[in-house]
Amino acid sequence: MPASALVLGGDLGGTSTRIVIADHEGNVIGRGAAAGGNPTSHPASAAANFGQAIHQALDGIDAQLVRTAVIGMAGGPALSNPGIRAQFDAAWSGAGLVCDPRYIGDLEIAFASGTPEPDGTVLIAGTGSNVGLVHDHALVRTVGGHGWLLGDDGSGFWLGREAMRSVLQSIDLREPLGILGEAVVAATLTDPGLRVAAEREGYDNLRDELVRTVNNRPPVMLAELARTVVAAYDQNDKTAHALVKRAAELLIETVSRLRTTSDNGPLVLAGSVAGESSPVGRLLRQNIHEHFDGEVLTARDGVGGATWLALGALDPALATRANHARLVS
Repeated sequence: MPASALVLGGDLGGTSTRIVIADHEGNVIGRGAAAGGNPTSHPASAAANFGQAIHQALDGIDAQLVRTAVIGMAGGPALSNPGIRAQFDAAWSGAGLVCDPRYIGDLEIAFASGTPEPDGTVLIAGTGSNVGLVHDHALVRTVGGHGWLLGDDGSGFWLGREAMRSVLQSIDLREPLGILGEAVVAATLTDPGLRVAAEREGYDNLRDELVRTVNNRPPVMLAELARTVVAAYDQNDKTAHALVKRAAELLIETVSRLRTTSDNGPLVLAGSVAGESSPVGRLLRQNIHEHFDGEVLTARDGVGGATWLALGALDPALATRANHARLVS
């Protein structure tokens, strides 16, 4: 291995694309960022954003010195589409890169960003939810992650949908909407005039306007109401507290499909809903030890985890704890 060998790590999310170039000692020498690079959520622009982030990260660097690359993305299966894969290949070669990139799932890089251990479990709870079992740094089994229509229990989408359902139930029962209900109405009917008119004309009109508005938007946008649930939770709204508690229970139930009480490897929690600042994440951390042993950790910088995996692919001896701490901090 030449001393000049470099590695590339990538994290292609729905919101942003991030690329890191590091030397063989784990020192970051280049960074690039662009808009969302998930080919499932952004099929028309993901490859272009990917290429933009790569070019930015390689500014002033000889691309041919990059010997290994690990790139994580939630929309990995989309690369089985020949057209989308051709776009990604063109972005890659167009940057002057000659090594073959290894594309892996977001579960693997989330786990690697949370711990240098080779084996354990990872839970991602953001817009959706998914759990994976990791062995020797590779994903060997998953549960959950069935998407908003069939699953994603306890996720941001689940919180948003259940919040809207609670409002519609209150309207059906002619009950006061409460803090959460009023906030959901305000977040959904963003035109003040429309909202006032709907409320003035009565429960039925308000219900119909909410249903119409939600059904005219992409379903995944219900996940935006997760923030509304958290805000109402902080104001001690009873419905919000019940939803947060149930979300944590559902996520623990999903983990239990994969992880047994005999597993003692680390459990890495990732995603905004499972984060340390989220009330769902706090409940997860409080209650998970009632069901499972092992250390509970928080995922850190996903692109750092991918870069560390790329170091290990270049030479297993480089995948040290010191390099891990340097890259994911």
